[in-house]
Amino acid sequence: MKFCDRLKELRIEKNLSQMQLANATGLSQSALARWELEKSEPTASALIVLSKYFNESVDYLLGLTE
Repeated sequence: MKFCDRLKELRIEKNLSQMQLANATGLSQSALARWELEKSEPTASALIVLSKYFNESVDYLLGLTE
């Protein structure tokens, strides 16, 4: 699974809008939208923030592990 799909899946599982996730993590809503649409890729620091928020490994977020 690609990062864009994993991010959207995790966000929807928590019943969050992009704006709610942005507010909870300190990331921008526009960045989240670009990542979900595969327009850009997150930085390492953003991956760490998302990993901590969702309590998942960075490898999982990137689709390297199930």
